[in-house]
Amino acid sequence: MIAEQREAAIPSRSRIGINAHLLGSGEGYRRAGVSRYISNLLTHLQEADADGDYVLFLAARSTLSLPHDLKSSRLPTDNPGMRILWEQLVLPRAARSENLSLLHSPVNIQPVALPCKGVVTVMDLSFLAYPESFKRPQRFYQTTFTRLSARHATRLIAISLQTARDLIRRFQVPANKITVIYPGVDSRFRPLAEGPELNQFRRKLGLPDRFILCVGTLEPRKNLVMLLRAYNQFKRQTRTDHKLVLAGGKGWLDQPIQRTISELGLDSDVLLPGFVAENELPLWYNSADAFVYPSLYEGFGLPALEAMACGRPVLVANTSSLPEVVGEAGILLNPDSPEVWAEALMRICSDGNLRSDLSSRALARAQLFSWSKMARETVLVYHEALSGGT
Repeated sequence: MIAEQREAAIPSRSRIGINAHLLGSGEGYRRAGVSRYISNLLTHLQEADADGDYVLFLAARSTLSLPHDLKSSRLPTDNPGMRILWEQLVLPRAARSENLSLLHSPVNIQPVALPCKGVVTVMDLSFLAYPESFKRPQRFYQTTFTRLSARHATRLIAISLQTARDLIRRFQVPANKITVIYPGVDSRFRPLAEGPELNQFRRKLGLPDRFILCVGTLEPRKNLVMLLRAYNQFKRQTRTDHKLVLAGGKGWLDQPIQRTISELGLDSDVLLPGFVAENELPLWYNSADAFVYPSLYEGFGLPALEAMACGRPVLVANTSSLPEVVGEAGILLNPDSPEVWAEALMRICSDGNLRSDLSSRALARAQLFSWSKMARETVLVYHEALSGGT
C-alpha cells in the first residue's frame, strides 16, 4: 500500500534545500511540465510552510525572487552535461556547507553522495517504459541514477499512482516509502468567452475556425501515428472541416509522424505549429473544439488537466495515469484502435449536448487539483522524512 500522509513534527533548526536547476530549462512539453511543477512548488512554499528555513539552488542568471535563501550557480547548468556534473559533484558539497538537514530533488535524481536526508519526486519512468523515445546516453543516465536515487532517498514522491506502481514494480521500492502527490493546475487555465482576444489569437496564428488539439512533444509514446490514422478515417467518413493541430516541439524519432501525414495526404489538414509558448497555452485550449491525448504512457498528463480546466471536452487513452487525471469527466479510449478514436471524434464533433456535458464535468474535475494542496502535502513529506517517519 502506498504511504499515507500524516502530521509529523519537524525537528527544530532543520534547513531544507531544493534543487531548482530545471526551472525554466529548455523547450518541449516535458521540460515545460517539469518547470511548472518546480515553479509552483516554490511559489506556494511560503504559504505552505511560513516558518521553514529553505535554500533554493538555482541556475546561473536566474531572476527568481522569493523570501528564501537563493543560491545561483556560476556554472552554465542549462547544458545537460554541466548540470549532471553540478548535481553529482558540486551540490553535495553545497549541501554540506549550507548545513542542510534535507535536500529535495524534484526531478527523479538526487546526488549519489548526499550528506543529508533526501526527498525525490519521480515524474515517470518513461525511459524504461518507452526506451526508444530517448537517446542512449540519456536513457542510461536516467535509468542508472533514478534507480540509485529511488534506493537511497529517505522518501519518494510520485506524481501519480501509475508512477508509484512503476517504482514498486521496476525498482522494488517499498510501498511505504512512496507518497502520491498530484500536481495542480494554474488559475490562468480557465474558460475564455468567445470574443476579441480569441479571435485576434486565431487570426494572428492563422488558425482555422474549427480544430481538434493535441499538445505534447512529437515522439513515439505520444501515439500520434495512431491519432493521424483515426483523424483520417474521421475526415473521410464525415468530410469534416475540422483540422487537427499537433502542438509541440520535435522529439526523438518524430519522422514517422511526418511520413504518415504525407502518406495519408493530410498535409493541408494537419497543422504543426511547433513548441507552444507557455503563456499562450490557455488561448490554444480555448480555441479548440476538443482536446485529444492518445499517449501510451504518462507520469501524470498535465495537458489533459489544463484542457479540462479550460472547459474543453477531452478524449484520452485509457492507459497509465490518464484515467487518474480524467476520471469520468472525459472519454477514455483504447490507444491501439484508430476506429474507436475515429468514432469518438465523430460523436464529439457532431453532438453539442455531449460537448456541453463533458465541458461541465471537465471543469468540476479540474477543481480537484491544486498547486497549493501539492505544496502543503510536499511539506508534510519533508517533515516525515526529517522526523524519521516512514
